[in-house]
Amino acid sequence: MKIKAAITHAQGVNFSLEEVEISEPTANEVLIKIVATGVCHTDAVARDVGMSPFPAILGHEGSGIVEKVGSSVTSLEKGDHVVISYAACGQCENCLSGHPSYCNRFMELNFGGKMEDGTHRLYQHNHGISTFFGQSSFGTFAIANERNLVKVDKEVDLALLGPLGCGIQTGSGAVLKALKPEFGTSIAIYGCGAVGLSAVMAAKIAGCKNIIAVDIHQNRLELAKELGATHALNSNELNIVEEIMSITNGGTHYAVEATGVPAVVNQSIEASRMLSKIASIGITPAMEINFPSLSLGKTLIGVIEGNTVPKLFITDLIDYYKKGLFPFDKLVKFYNFDEINEAFEDSKKGISIKPILIMQ
Repeated sequence: MKIKAAITHAQGVNFSLEEVEISEPTANEVLIKIVATGVCHTDAVARDVGMSPFPAILGHEGSGIVEKVGSSVTSLEKGDHVVISYAACGQCENCLSGHPSYCNRFMELNFGGKMEDGTHRLYQHNHGISTFFGQSSFGTFAIANERNLVKVDKEVDLALLGPLGCGIQTGSGAVLKALKPEFGTSIAIYGCGAVGLSAVMAAKIAGCKNIIAVDIHQNRLELAKELGATHALNSNELNIVEEIMSITNGGTHYAVEATGVPAVVNQSIEASRMLSKIASIGITPAMEINFPSLSLGKTLIGVIEGNTVPKLFITDLIDYYKKGLFPFDKLVKFYNFDEINEAFEDSKKGISIKPILIMQ
């Protein structure tokens, strides 16, 4: 079947909307008509740094409607609304113990460019095109394994839901599933993009007493306060460590570091108290960690995809959204599919917190 997709032909090259061929789903796969897809920083890294073989069709926060199911698919049928999340094998020790985001085949299945069976589903001029995150949702249709798909409530605007598959579940899951803060404790969130602001909303749900948002953009800090932050600190104007120590009387119990900036990672450690727990979810370069500070009983953990089981967690987030407790719709700005390069540029400049592409 012929579809329209945004192809990345080479490292650092803008997206090009072109016609490609998508093959039929295999026994355990599903063909989805994409309604919308989020734009994530990971897509920009994959385009500009290279995480999958080129040419590739990126996109990994898709939402859509089931068009066709493979012969072995039992949990979905044509017409179902779905969010597409990351790929996992479902068979390794981590998958079977409820930690699919740490799947032993995570890098291969999400960044290797091929489906689980080692073949392509996307072609142009009879040559295979790399799949991204087991979905490649920068297209009018996508194929994904049944395991990757979360059936969602048809009453909720499907165009909103794609980012729940990665960025929003990453930030909120880091708080609710990885850190699990106790009621009345303090938490700092470093970086108020879509991931960090999702962590802010989750911290409010968890009942944290002090929710401290840190960023360099005042508009994002204002939104953080609207979403539940008790304090909003501009790191261009304040000594963040001293300020947090003062607010919390000795440092935070928990922290989420969502920037990936080495200096900020160390700030998050230094501004935490003894026996605190810090979740690092940003993509960091090689860096030195302030070990003397860590030796005070502090724990630094890396968190992938929020340490969630998407079929359970995304459903919970939608329930919180319907109750008005997780207003992630305040983060988004919609773009037409053919405005994809503009959406990426606006995201880079901070004009849009979470761009969502709408398929025509």
